[in-house]
Amino acid sequence: MVDDTSVRRRNVDGLSTSSPPPLRPVGQVAAGLGLSEDDLEYYGPYKAKVRLSVWEKYRLAERPQGKLIYVTAITPTPAGEGKTTTAIGLTQALGRLGKRVALCLREPSLGPTFGVKGGATGGGRAQVVPAEEINLHFTGDIHAVGSAHNLLAAVIDNHIHQGNRLGIDPRRVLWRRVMDMNDRQLRQIVVGLGGPANGVPRETGFDITVASEVMAILCLARDLVDLEERLGRMLVAYTYEGAPVYARDLKVTGAMTALLRDAIKPNLVQTLEGQPAFIHGGPFANIAHGNNSIIATGLALRLADYVVTEGGFASELGAEKFFDIVAPLTGFRPEVAVLVASVRALHHHGGAPRSRLAEPNEKALVKGFANLDKHVENLRQFGLPVVVAINRFASDSPAELSAIESHCQQDLQVPAAISDVVAEGGQGGVALAEKVLAEIGRGDFHPLFPADLPIREKVDRIARTLYGADGVDYLPEAEASLEDLAGLGYERLPVCVAKTQSSLSDNPRLRGAPRGWRLTVREIRPSLGAGFVVALAGEILTMPGLPAEPAAERVRVTPEGEIIGVF
Repeated sequence: MVDDTSVRRRNVDGLSTSSPPPLRPVGQVAAGLGLSEDDLEYYGPYKAKVRLSVWEKYRLAERPQGKLIYVTAITPTPAGEGKTTTAIGLTQALGRLGKRVALCLREPSLGPTFGVKGGATGGGRAQVVPAEEINLHFTGDIHAVGSAHNLLAAVIDNHIHQGNRLGIDPRRVLWRRVMDMNDRQLRQIVVGLGGPANGVPRETGFDITVASEVMAILCLARDLVDLEERLGRMLVAYTYEGAPVYARDLKVTGAMTALLRDAIKPNLVQTLEGQPAFIHGGPFANIAHGNNSIIATGLALRLADYVVTEGGFASELGAEKFFDIVAPLTGFRPEVAVLVASVRALHHHGGAPRSRLAEPNEKALVKGFANLDKHVENLRQFGLPVVVAINRFASDSPAELSAIESHCQQDLQVPAAISDVVAEGGQGGVALAEKVLAEIGRGDFHPLFPADLPIREKVDRIARTLYGADGVDYLPEAEASLEDLAGLGYERLPVCVAKTQSSLSDNPRLRGAPRGWRLTVREIRPSLGAGFVVALAGEILTMPGLPAEPAAERVRVTPEGEIIGVF
């Protein structure tokens, strides 16, 4: 349970330290959605999984869907934009306005939790709780994904070692291993050394677990049957003759599904103010599709009148992937997009040095508007009304906050509101919530392009329209992969572009809204089980590394067993 001391420890300067309301037993949170004790599998008093049987028990598919509110942000900066905090605070604000609301978020990965980012449960008075438990292991879903993924990896190498009946070419094994930690040492490795008893030597490597195709499948599967069928479709290798080898050929998808049997059930927790929060799945948006599970979102939409969800990073990453991959698959239709910005982030995009982002800087602020403007333009490409949430920090100057509001409302013709949810919780987001509610029903959502466009045309449309690129160049390895996919009949799959989150371009050093550049695609990875291909652009890595001072150095456990330093 989170007490006042632990909340204060995660606060920011200027935040009120009044005691938060006590946590409600998760059964009470579920009851507010119309669920019973029998619908839950408890993980202690404040966490539970929701059984998949609720769909049939309550005939949820026949209920009308609630209104979906999608939260995204401008291009991330070292200052932090507060996207997750804003989503949580907006949910709390809608609750204060008497709305039946639920929140849908992704699960934190241990890699960034112990790396640069720290915890991912919000901050101050806008948090999901129990925060430390959510940030550390939670209900074990990510570990289950890693186990299922690595079981397949072990079976592939064992199959080659045990006679290789399928004729798998060890040089063309596509399936790497994963772990839920940032470890650059494992990006490229050689396995099978030490003689014949230890396997067949070959080059491979590790990705972070949340980049696994198994994670993507978990978040896109409708039920256990769909989950196993998708696992079977995963392309894992090629034979010496160039024929594809799928996971189903290794006869291990049943065991993988067994490892994921509980992980597919959505997790239910709560905000600090007691609103229900479904936290399920964890794909990164710079290297995967970056949104929580469709089971969790679908459940929330049938149980609540309003659902707030967020996608990883900015409008051209998590949001684009929700709009072009998730929405066409599920029929989900977002009503409005909330774009999170901050004074500090705009200073960064205007060229201010990192050490001075908190200082007033009108010149940098105005120059940084280019990034904000591009993200508003991006969201309008999908037919969505946009509301800008200006996440306030205690050091922000009133003049600069007012300048952002004026620019949004007068120059961009979009409503904007200062969000003070970190300091004030839901009350600090009421103005934002009212503007969001006013925009519902004013949009006409649609994906960026028709689903049957070839892969190349999809990448080109995304790069030119959303990134501001002049075109796309493919390195030889990517060209070869496209030819292989075309030969298998997969030349029109959806595309998940993996690129840096630090810029609209594929160069993390380019701030603002860069022009006069071309997107470089260096690799195309098929994710046939997930139903898309991943186009790796620029220098994006699927296994992050730790910084010089990892967040793990701040984490401690008190003699009483309380975890501190995860924020």
